[in-house]
Amino acid sequence: MSFPIRNQDGFIPLGIIGSILFIIAIILLFIGMKKYRFRTIVIVVIVYAILPNILITMYQETLASGITAISYDGNGNCNFENVSEDLLNGECNFVLHNRSDKDVSFELELLDSHFMEDGVRMESLMNLAGPYNITIEANRKKSIHLKELLDLSGVPKHIDGEKSRTL
Repeated sequence: MSFPIRNQDGFIPLGIIGSILFIIAIILLFIGMKKYRFRTIVIVVIVYAILPNILITMYQETLASGITAISYDGNGNCNFENVSEDLLNGECNFVLHNRSDKDVSFELELLDSHFMEDGVRMESLMNLAGPYNITIEANRKKSIHLKELLDLSGVPKHIDGEKSRTL
């Protein structure tokens, strides 16, 4: 589990504070232990890294409903290719899984997966052709394929040239 310390809007103070507190807790645990210091620290870090993913999956498969029951496996990609100076072909492919017992409908919005220092947009450009209304049946995986011709004439910072990004 990682504390998000930065997103597209800048730094997240709560994430920074959480990260600092976690490091302080590990240091205090190390200082407080007289025996088995190294083993305990390794076990705590491993449990802390693995446990949240297990708990999230258990929650989504048992208690979650609506949009919280939708999971993304992390395997996806977006490709962009210039057509002309202000036109770009955008294509994104990824898989979403509805883990609830009911159909779920939602509006999809893509966020940039990496925050570039100069604020250049990539995946979020696909939102220019949106909104994308998606419905996923109960306990099903759905492959999402978005292909759009994007008009970038009013977008100040965007990618140039042929680019590909694995989500």
